[in-house]
Amino acid sequence: AELRKASKRLSCHKRYKIQKKIREHHRKVRKEAKKRGHKKPKKDPGIPSAAPFKEQLLRDAEQRKQRLEELKQKQKLNRQKEHEKKRKLEAKKNAATIEEKAAGKESSGKSKGNTKKLLNKNSKRSFCRELMKVLEVSDVVLEVLDARDPMGCRCPQLEQAVTCSGGNKKLLLVLNKIDLVPKDNIEKWLNYLKKEFPTVAFKSATMMKDKTTEQVTKRRARFHFSETSQYFGSKCLLKLLQEYVKTQDKAIQVGVVGFPNVGKSSIINSLKGKRACNVGLARGVTKSMQTVHLDKQTKMLDSPSIIADASNSALALALRSIIDPEGSVSADVLEGVNAIINHCSKRQVMMYYNIPDFRDSEEFLSLLAQKRGMLKKGGVPDIENVAKVVLSDWTGARIKYYTQPPGFQKLPPYLTEQKIAEMQEGFNLNNLEQENSNTVQALKHPSPASSIAFESAGMTNGTIEENEVIEEGSEQGNMETSKEGEEEEEEEEEFTEGDDDDDVEEDDDDIKEVTRRAKPGKQQTNPTNSGNERSRSLSFSLDKPADEDDAYDFNTDYV
Repeated sequence: AELRKASKRLSCHKRYKIQKKIREHHRKVRKEAKKRGHKKPKKDPGIPSAAPFKEQLLRDAEQRKQRLEELKQKQKLNRQKEHEKKRKLEAKKNAATIEEKAAGKESSGKSKGNTKKLLNKNSKRSFCRELMKVLEVSDVVLEVLDARDPMGCRCPQLEQAVTCSGGNKKLLLVLNKIDLVPKDNIEKWLNYLKKEFPTVAFKSATMMKDKTTEQVTKRRARFHFSETSQYFGSKCLLKLLQEYVKTQDKAIQVGVVGFPNVGKSSIINSLKGKRACNVGLARGVTKSMQTVHLDKQTKMLDSPSIIADASNSALALALRSIIDPEGSVSADVLEGVNAIINHCSKRQVMMYYNIPDFRDSEEFLSLLAQKRGMLKKGGVPDIENVAKVVLSDWTGARIKYYTQPPGFQKLPPYLTEQKIAEMQEGFNLNNLEQENSNTVQALKHPSPASSIAFESAGMTNGTIEENEVIEEGSEQGNMETSKEGEEEEEEEEEFTEGDDDDDVEEDDDDIKEVTRRAKPGKQQTNPTNSGNERSRSLSFSLDKPADEDDAYDFNTDYV
C-alpha cells in the first residue's frame, strides 16, 4: 500500500500560539521603526534672499549648468563621430572582401564549371563515363538480365557496342533471379537466349555475411541469412571464365553491366564468396567502377547502371529507370504503376494482393491502401505512398512474375551468324548447358499459379555515350534562360512603343483637360442622363460639386 502524505492540520492551541507570536513580532518591528524615525531627503535651501551678491551667484550657477550641458553635447557628438568612422571602416573592409571573392569567382568560373560535372557522382553523365570505362577495359562483358523479364533487361545499344568493338571482346548473358520464375519458363528462356549469346543461369546471394552482420547475429538469434545468403550458378560461371583464361594465356578483366536492380553487385559478391561490393534495394547504389580480384587471372569490374532512354515506354521507364521511386515525382510513379497493372493478368493481381475487383489503377491503389492501413487524415487512402511501395516491390525481388519468350527467333540487326560464332568461340557450350540444367534442378521454383503472368515491352533502349545524355537540370536551365531572353525582348519592344506613344498621350491629356474645364456647367445642369452619357460623366466625376458626390446612388444596391 502507498504511504499517505502527512496531514497539515494542527490543534487549536498550537495554531493560536503561533498567531500570537506573529502579532508580537510585528509589534516589536513597528516600535523599532518609530525609535529610528523616517529620514527624508534634505532639499536644497538655495541662496537666502538676505545674502549679498545673490544675483551674481545665481548667474554663476546658471553658467555652470550651461557649461555642463555643452560638455555633454560635445561628448555625445564625439561618440557619434567615432561610431560613424567605425561603420565606414567596416563597410570598406566588407566591400573589399566581396570584390576579392567576385574576382576569384570570375577568374576560376570556367574551371569550376568544368570540375562540378566531374565531382557530381550522381549525375547521369558520370554514370555513362564510368560505364564506358568498364566497356573499354574489360575483355569479357557480363550483361545481367532479370529472369522475370529478360527481354526487357536487354540493351541493344550496349550489345551493339560490345559486338562491334572489334577487340576480341566477348559478351555473356547472366540470367539472374531464377528462383522467382517457374521452372518451365526458365528452361524456355535459356533455350531462346543461348542461340544468340552464351547464357548462364544464376541465383545470386542478396545479402552476404561480413563483420557487421556477424555482430547482429550474435545479438539477435532470430536474424537468419539462410535464404538470402544462398547462391547457385557461381561454380558454372567461374569454370567458364577459367576455361576462357586458358585459351587466352593471359589475365582477363570481366565487366558486369546491366540496368538497375538486376543484381550486378550481388553476382560479384556471390563469385567472391563475401561482401565485396555495396548492395541495396535502392536504385543506383554503385556510382563508379569498382575492381574486385577473384584470383590471379580474373578481375571483376562493377559498373553503374545503364541509363534508360526517355523514348522508352512508360512500363520500361518504371521498371528500368535509374531514379529511386521514393525520390521521384508522384505523377511518374502513378504512371509507372498504371503501366505495370495494364500489362498483368487482372485476376492474378487480385489473388496476389487479396483485394476485390477494380476498374483502373487508381481504384487498385485505393483498395490496397485501405487493406494495408495506409490512410491520411479523415480516412483518405494515401495513394502516392502506396504507389511507391508497389513500384519498389516490382523492381525488387519481392513479387514473383514471369514473361514468355517470343514465338519465333528474330536476330537484331547488329547480330549475324558470324558474330554469334565469334561470341561463342572459346567457351565449352555443352558443359555450360549441363551446368545450367543442374542449377535449375537444384533450386525451388514457384508454380505458375502462385506467380503473375506479365507482358514484356521488349528491349529497353539505353544511353551509353556521355554526349547523348541530357541532364534534367541543364534542360531546365536552358528553358529558363530562353524564357528570360524572350521576356527581355518583349520588355524592350514595349519600352520602344511607349517612347513613340508618349507624345500622343500628352496631346490627349491636354485635350481632356480642356474639355473638363469647358463643360462643368452642362454636367451640373443635367446630372441624370441616359446610360451612355452617364458612362461619359464617370471620367469627369472629380468636377462635380460636393453635395452631388455625397448623394446616395440607389443604382449601387445589390441583392
